[in-house]
Amino acid sequence: MCNPPGVASIVLTCTDFRTTHQAQQPIPLTTEGPLSRFAFIKAVLGPIMRLMFRPRVEGAEHIPTSGPVIMAGNHLTFIDSIVLPVVCDRQVFFIGKDEYVTGKGLKGRLMAWFFTGVGMVPVDRDGANGGVAALMTGRRMLEEGRMFGIYPEGTRSPDGRLYRGRTGIARLTLMTGAPVVPFAMIGTDKLQPGGTGMPRPGRVTVRFGAPMEFSRYEGMDRDRYVLRAVTDSVMTEVMRLSGQEYVDMYATKAKAAA
Repeated sequence: MCNPPGVASIVLTCTDFRTTHQAQQPIPLTTEGPLSRFAFIKAVLGPIMRLMFRPRVEGAEHIPTSGPVIMAGNHLTFIDSIVLPVVCDRQVFFIGKDEYVTGKGLKGRLMAWFFTGVGMVPVDRDGANGGVAALMTGRRMLEEGRMFGIYPEGTRSPDGRLYRGRTGIARLTLMTGAPVVPFAMIGTDKLQPGGTGMPRPGRVTVRFGAPMEFSRYEGMDRDRYVLRAVTDSVMTEVMRLSGQEYVDMYATKAKAAA
């Protein structure tokens, strides 16, 4: 099963990381033990979140209980990353904006404690090597046998439709051999329209699909046609699970044109 926390989406690109990865410093990860911060946070906040969102879970049996797994789903609003950990047993690590852990004062320290405790790994995604850092971090977590959560669209949907996926997810599964478990968030945007402000109580559905593996493409993580084919296969399954209308366009471009 799985469990991420609650922040931002990940934009992974196919930037070649092999010439720069030595410069990347490892980011310490929280442990998943029974006395970890993650376990404490989930024990305290989990019941409150379940009461507030009343999540209906479908297909949870598809989530492997051990080993590296890439969790890939749609992204409607901020609380997607809060709901997912609530319905999963196993912790999911994910990339988040470093600004979530660099705040000053008591509030800043509490935010950093919370977000890193639930599994967020801070990365400066806006920097020159942001895509490289995100890709390297994801690869490292998978090679350590962890769950890695990713929103292939790269950002929240601007209108509730499903947008074209970034190929970083294909790069990760081909480099590590980790299976991809597609998932769909349904109804979270109704509880938090626009992705901002306090969400209102209501019922959401989280639907998981069967694991997808792409071993037939082993060693082809530099082939852009293969990367696109793998990414589109994952997005097709996410679309089937979510029932969303698909738009063959990057969500960032749609937002810029709005």
